[in-house]
Amino acid sequence: MTHPTQPAHLDLALIGNCAIGALIEREGDVVWCCLPRFDGDPVFHALLGAPDDPMDGRLSVELEGMVRSEQAYVPGTAIVRTRLYDAQGQAIELTDFCPRFWHHGRMFRPAQLVRRIRPLHGHPRIRIVVRPRGEWGQRAPEITRGSNHLRYVLPGQTLRLNTNAPPTYVAGERWFSLHAPLSLVLGPDETFEGGIESTARDFEEQTTRHWQEWTRRLAVPLEYQDAVIRAAITLKLCQFEETGAIVAAMTTSLPEAPDSGRNWDYRYCWLRDAFFVVRALNSLSEVGTMEDYLRWLHDVVRSSDGHVQPLYGIDLERELVERIEPQLPGYRGMGPVRVGNQAYEHFQHDVYGNIVLGSSQAFHDHRLFRRADASDFAQLERMGEQAFALHDQPDAGMWELRTRARVHTSSSLMCWAACDRLAKIAYVLHQPDRQRFWRERADLIHRRILEAAWNDKRQAFVESFGGQDLDASVLLMAEVGFLPANDPRFMRTVDALEATLCDGPFMRRYEGRDDFGKPETAFNVCAFWRVDALARTGRREQARESFEALLARRNHVGLLSEDLNPHTGELWGNFPQTYSMVGIISGAMQLSAPWADAV
Repeated sequence: MTHPTQPAHLDLALIGNCAIGALIEREGDVVWCCLPRFDGDPVFHALLGAPDDPMDGRLSVELEGMVRSEQAYVPGTAIVRTRLYDAQGQAIELTDFCPRFWHHGRMFRPAQLVRRIRPLHGHPRIRIVVRPRGEWGQRAPEITRGSNHLRYVLPGQTLRLNTNAPPTYVAGERWFSLHAPLSLVLGPDETFEGGIESTARDFEEQTTRHWQEWTRRLAVPLEYQDAVIRAAITLKLCQFEETGAIVAAMTTSLPEAPDSGRNWDYRYCWLRDAFFVVRALNSLSEVGTMEDYLRWLHDVVRSSDGHVQPLYGIDLERELVERIEPQLPGYRGMGPVRVGNQAYEHFQHDVYGNIVLGSSQAFHDHRLFRRADASDFAQLERMGEQAFALHDQPDAGMWELRTRARVHTSSSLMCWAACDRLAKIAYVLHQPDRQRFWRERADLIHRRILEAAWNDKRQAFVESFGGQDLDASVLLMAEVGFLPANDPRFMRTVDALEATLCDGPFMRRYEGRDDFGKPETAFNVCAFWRVDALARTGRREQARESFEALLARRNHVGLLSEDLNPHTGELWGNFPQTYSMVGIISGAMQLSAPWADAV
C-alpha cells in the first residue's frame, strides 16, 4: 500500500472522549492526535507532514493489496469503523474509539486510543505501523518491549501499546496473516489489567452504550436528525471535560485557503465560539456541556481585572505565545505550522457580550444542579461595565485583524447584548433598580449602533462605525434580538450581503482586504448565519435550499471544517470547526417541520 504524504481534502473522522481527540483518514490511518490533551504535542502529526519519512507520525494498519476503503460512524456514537478491501475481495474492519463511560460513579475517559482489527473475508495479510513522535516531529521514541506490550519513550511522556498482536511483528512492521480479531490499546505507561481482547471488547460495548444513551436524550428536530446528532457529538468531543473549556477545533495550521499563510492554532477556548457551542447544545436540551463550561468561565471572570482576553488555554492559561515549528512542512506542504495564538493579546470587545450571553441561561433554567444567583450577577455586572465602557471603542473585531483597529459593529452589537441580558437577569432576580440601570445602557448602545453602523449608500449595516465595507457578522443582529427580522434595514442588509459576499449558498466573511489580502474561501458559519436570516425574514424555501447545499458539502462522515472553496466544494481551515457544526444544528432547528406534522 502506498501512502500519500498527507491526507487530502480533509476526509477525516474524529474520535475522542472529552479528554483527547484523534483524526482518522479514510483508509484508517490515525494522522492527528495530541497527548495528553487537545493542546499537547501531537504524537501523531502526519496531517501536517513529516520531516523525513511520510509514515512517521501516524498509526496505520495496512491491508496487503488494498484497492478500496469504506468508513462510517457507528450511528449515534463517536466510534468509527473503516473497512479495507483488496482486489480478491479479502477484507478487514478497523474499529476506532476513545473509551468513555461511567465507571465507579465517575466518567472514565483515559488518554487512550483503542483500535480493534478483525478479518471480514478471506485470509488477509496486514502490517501494523505505530510511529509516534515527540517535539512536533523532531524526536523518534526509544522503544522497549514486554510480553504483550511496547513502550514508546518520548520527551515528557511514555506511551504503552498493549496488544494481542505479536509485539515482534508490530515493532518490526512485518506483514502477517490475520486469522482472528486483534486489538491495540495505546495510552499512558500503566499496567494493563485483564485480557487485552476482552477488555477492548468491553470498552467498545460500554462506550457504544454511553454515546447512544447520550444521543437518545437529545431533543432533536424532526428533519435532519442524522446531521444534527453527528454535529452534537462532534461539539461534545471538543469540550475538555476536566475543566469545562471548549476548543474551537482539534487542529492547528490547516490553511484557510491554499498557500494563503492563514494558518492558525485553534486548540484553545475562544469565549465567542464556546458561547455558540453551548447555545446550540442547549437548543437540543443538552445542558451538561453548559454546566461544565460555566465552571471554567466562572474562573475566567473571577480571575480577571476587568479586561478579558478573547481566548484562554483549556487550563485557563493566559499567555499563548505564538511560535512556528519549521521542521513540519504543513498540511499538503502549506506551512507555516503555528503553535499558540497571538490573538490572546488582542482587545476584542464582543467578548463581554459572549460571557453574559453564555451565562444567562443559568439564571433562568430550573433544571440545573446549580442555578446562578445574586453573587454571580454581581460578577457579570463587572463584564457589563466593560461592555458599556468599550462599546464605541476600536478593537480587533471578531475576525481578529492583526494590523488595524476599528469600532466594529459586531463588537458593539455584543456589548449591547451584554447590557440587554443583564437587564433581563435583574428582572428574574427581582432587582428593579439594576434592571432599569442596564436597560438604559442597552438602549443607549442600541441608538448608537443604529446611527453609526447604517450606511445609506450601501443601504446596509456595515462592518464598522462610519465604514463602507460589508461584513457577514451583522447578520447576528436578528439572532441576538437587536432588531426584529422584518425590520426594513435588516432585510435590506441581508440583500446587500447576498449580492456582495455570496457565491450561491456560500458566503465570505467580508469584502474588505485584511492583513493577508482578500479572503479567497467561503466561511461556513457565515453561510449558516445567512440561512438563519433568510428563514427569519420569510424566505424559508431559499433558506432550505441553501442549508441543504451546505449539508451536501460535509465530508463523508458528516463533518465540516472552517472554510470551503465555493467552486470545488473542497474543505479548508481547521477541523472539525465548532462554529460550522453549530451552524448545522441552528439551521436544522430553524427549518425543520414540527414533530406534530409526523405524529
